[in-house]
Amino acid sequence: MQPVGPLRLGVNIDHVATVRNARGGAVPDPTRAAIMAQEAGADGITAHLREDRRHIRDADIEALMDALTVPLNFEMAATPEMQEIALRHVPHAVCIVPEKREERTTEGGLDVVRDDNRLAHYIAPLREAGCRVSIFIAADRDQITAAHRIGAQVIELHTGAYCDAFAEGDMAKRDAELAAMVDMAAYAHDLGLEVHAGHGLTYDDVGPVAAIPQVVELNIGHFLIGEAIFRGLGPAISQMREAMDAARAG
Repeated sequence: MQPVGPLRLGVNIDHVATVRNARGGAVPDPTRAAIMAQEAGADGITAHLREDRRHIRDADIEALMDALTVPLNFEMAATPEMQEIALRHVPHAVCIVPEKREERTTEGGLDVVRDDNRLAHYIAPLREAGCRVSIFIAADRDQITAAHRIGAQVIELHTGAYCDAFAEGDMAKRDAELAAMVDMAAYAHDLGLEVHAGHGLTYDDVGPVAAIPQVVELNIGHFLIGEAIFRGLGPAISQMREAMDAARAG
């Protein structure tokens, strides 16, 4: 199958804010990083405003909305507070993610099946306001079906288990996780959902995910910010873009 469209790169700038918050103050500025990412070829910027504000802060969202010329993907938990913030700013996209205070990073996808009625009512005003609603989920048929049923326009497949298996050298698990993403990307596309993917992707493992023809956007953050420490943000993004394009070209 030919790709359904060009492959976009969304750059998550959360961990620029993590470094800033480790010491307090205003530097490094995540909005400056977002502008640099935009200039380096990022197709969008992702920022996760957590309930505990461990990295991105409310003022960062306001600054990003004012500064960016590419779309902002606002990651958030399905809470009344976050809904109010999203409705105030009306970013291009909102991505609903699971969130636990004790986790270091987002662990797994949202359980839409268990919470479908509440989530359907939760995302309705976001859609009505003009936000494109995405649900961050595992490559699971029931979860994808539920995301479609509640009115999501986009799903983002959680690539963390695939990336962990790749890093650990567990090729059987890696291949199984990739096969599930391939199958479920096709299923979601057939339902009319736009398919994104992300979490933990690196230069080494991005290729097979980028090659999935129904995937139209990858969201990558922690790895790129880490690479930027050594190489600069522009070169780090450029190499990821090249790796994605090469995989897409086959």
